[in-house]
Amino acid sequence: MEDENESESTYGAATVSYGHMPEVEASSLGSTFDIPELHFRVPRDKYHLVYLALLLAGVGFLLPYNSFITDVDYLHARYPGTSIVFDMSLTYILVAFGAVLVNNSLIETFGTHTRITLGYGLAFFSLVFIAILDVWLEVFDKDTSYVMNLLAVSVVAFGCTVQQSSFYGYTSMLPPRYTQAAMTGESAAGLLVSLNRIVTKALVQDKRTNTVIFFCLSIFFVAACFISHQLVKRSKFVRHHLAACVSARSPDGVDGAFGEEILDSEPKEALTESPGTVSDDAQEEAEGSRQKSLRVRLKQTRSIKRGLLVRWQVSKQIWTYMLAIGSAYFITLCLFPGIESEVTNCTLGDWMPIVLMAIFNLFDFIGKILAAAPVEWEGGWLALASSIRILLVPLMMMCAAPRDSPILQGPGWSMFISLLLGLTNGYFGSVPMILAPREVEDEQKEITGNIMMLSYSLGLTAGSGLAYGLKAILGHELTYDPCAAANTTFYNSTILV
Repeated sequence: MEDENESESTYGAATVSYGHMPEVEASSLGSTFDIPELHFRVPRDKYHLVYLALLLAGVGFLLPYNSFITDVDYLHARYPGTSIVFDMSLTYILVAFGAVLVNNSLIETFGTHTRITLGYGLAFFSLVFIAILDVWLEVFDKDTSYVMNLLAVSVVAFGCTVQQSSFYGYTSMLPPRYTQAAMTGESAAGLLVSLNRIVTKALVQDKRTNTVIFFCLSIFFVAACFISHQLVKRSKFVRHHLAACVSARSPDGVDGAFGEEILDSEPKEALTESPGTVSDDAQEEAEGSRQKSLRVRLKQTRSIKRGLLVRWQVSKQIWTYMLAIGSAYFITLCLFPGIESEVTNCTLGDWMPIVLMAIFNLFDFIGKILAAAPVEWEGGWLALASSIRILLVPLMMMCAAPRDSPILQGPGWSMFISLLLGLTNGYFGSVPMILAPREVEDEQKEITGNIMMLSYSLGLTAGSGLAYGLKAILGHELTYDPCAAANTTFYNSTILV
């Protein structure tokens, strides 16, 4: 990636001139921009490889969770009469919410790529664990298996959310289309998993066998996403834009430079003092050590206070975008995947929830592509438009309730509502994330990405919680097969005629 062509242009206003100092190219400065006159040669994203890598990144941090919930036919067969899909959804969301809080704390402690690698590792090994020990070998009984699946979802939720939040802080420092690439990748993850499940279920009749193959393909995709990230993370294009954000940072900003570890291609050598004479006064040495420790603690306290202040100031600038993305995902999680998995159809049988999820994921993907259109939304109108989607909740509920005879019968209704839910989720779940970083200065963009992820997680958590209330409205699962009863009634009516 380092041989990318470069197109000469000026960064910012123009080349800055100070006296008779010579022009200096950015590439000669390494990762520190300490020379006042800079003439930048802005690298290009040749062949759109960085864009494609971030598209795959979006796939990578949602594909593991989607793999757990999309094999809904296997879950219903393995754990009949349980709320396994709802439990997985709520478990993921609660752990993810905590992970976002942790990531906002770790942003100044651990490097971006350290957090991203952690996410990939946890997701990879969780999928391998469930695929081999639970699905293939079936070493656990039903109750233990249920707990193991929820535990695996928890691990995936923590790792992938830290990874996801880190990626959005990362992409916030790149041009806006790269944030859209990551969000499109999220939808592509759902679509890819749905297609994976449809193909494996259609080609292999045995549920256990096709589920093992399904998980193996998901593991392969996660590995491919990780490799693509490693290949592009130090490209000149990425390093240039991150360096711009680092150089724009105020000297009084929060400790821990945004993206600095991405810029440093070589490990930093530790700074050591030259050996001096050892003091004979042990008490004086101990006192000096205590004072040094106190200074470190005071510095950390000031850093935390500055971090909270910066986050508060950024939130005041982007609160409408926070509301827009929070409401978008709140409404979606009220219905997906829980309520959609409860919609039944006598003709499609256990294919029905798989088809509905595939429709949602397809149009969610399309919605995220449409989000790249150059439409300038004002924050308030964007939040209002996102909130109007609440009308989809009662409509989808009428496709599932009452359980024995839904108000809106026929697969067409639920498919159309799932289409609208996916399309609007893709669009209104992406646009706020794309537009919010434009409201802040360069040095605040990574924090903006992480704050938007916090709003996203709040919406997910609230929506997933409300989904349990909606399930309670549906009532307990039927103890009889309404399709069999309907067929019997039809048969008897035919005999009487």
